[in-house]
Amino acid sequence: MKLLVFGLGYTARAFARRLGPEWSVIGTSRAGGAGGLRFDREHVLPITAFGEATHILVSVPPDEAGDPVLDSHRRDIAALKGLRWLGYLSTTGVYGTRDGGWVDENSQLCPSSARAARRAAAEREWLGLGAQVFRLAGIYGPGRSAFDALRAGTAKRIDAGGQVFSRIHVDDIATVLLTSIERARPKTKNGPAVYNVCDDEPAAQEAVVARAAQLLGIEPPPLIPLAGAELSPMARSFYADNKRVSNALIKTELGVTLAYPSYREGLAAVLAAGG
Repeated sequence: MKLLVFGLGYTARAFARRLGPEWSVIGTSRAGGAGGLRFDREHVLPITAFGEATHILVSVPPDEAGDPVLDSHRRDIAALKGLRWLGYLSTTGVYGTRDGGWVDENSQLCPSSARAARRAAAEREWLGLGAQVFRLAGIYGPGRSAFDALRAGTAKRIDAGGQVFSRIHVDDIATVLLTSIERARPKTKNGPAVYNVCDDEPAAQEAVVARAAQLLGIEPPPLIPLAGAELSPMARSFYADNKRVSNALIKTELGVTLAYPSYREGLAAVLAAGG
């Protein structure tokens, strides 16, 4: 089996590492090199790159002009005769804010930023090609967790007025993707295949940082108000939404059991792994 990955980054690499020896994997990046392929709007893939691809994972976000993978290779993907599975990594940001309320896959999409609106538009197009869409919550894992900022002395513990985020350990994302390949929803069943990928316990950012500090045996950073946190515009944009995301569908339809049902188990595992 052959997996072609558009955007072989942090999450896609964790997924690829879980594949067995019967798989071959080729991925793209903006720079190419190291056995990978270069892909962006100015560097599209040759048709030979698709070869005998049986599975495609798309982890490239849309830009202001639209979805670069669709704009460059929609016909190439649609023409693949042996394609068994097509996955698209989206974001729970497409739901916008719910003032702390719950959302599931049937909730109306109300993106609160232009970036999230582009994701929602891209989702519709990928679903039209038969993709399985995975709406990912905040991703963490080895090399990408509160431990890194604490050790660097740059961590902030922010009082965002009761706001909560949903999260997901990168290894649990890999589990969901693998299970989707094994149990892909038939096109005729229950409409488009869209799955929220998050853990069981939405939580405030400050609680996660405090727990990470406790595991390191250090004092947590002082709690500071959001208004005084001096965040970049990108970082501040993540505090625009306040919602709790349901993961019931990945359990009931795909039968997934999360290895890290909350940030507590996830952080402990990252630390044990040397993270």
